[in-house]
Amino acid sequence: MNINIEIRRTVDTGKVDFGENQTEKNILKGNGELIIISSNTKKLVKEKLEHYSKLSEIPFYEFKGTSVELGSVCGKPFPVSVLTVLNKGKSKILEINKPEEKTAKKTRKPKKTVKKK
Repeated sequence: MNINIEIRRTVDTGKVDFGENQTEKNILKGNGELIIISSNTKKLVKEKLEHYSKLSEIPFYEFKGTSVELGSVCGKPFPVSVLTVLNKGKSKILEINKPEEKTAKKTRKPKKTVKKK
């Protein structure tokens, strides 16, 4: 899954709030399906929002790029340090934190040999 495409699809087809203050308000009200934060957000802000999201059981994701890159992915002409996904729309953004399912190879157990007397 391409994270950038899913974030853009969410912004285009769903409902998203931008900014630290809006995100904090949404978390405290229990609104939101996912919190996305850029990698260069201040440490104190990140820790506060991450703590709030754990308390309200809203998933938290750290975007690997800067706020300028996150703003570009969202199609905005300004940096986006934090955004709250209120409605995912047609995207698969909520699968962002799920581990990739890998197909495990099935191994055959060796047959037991019985000695005849």
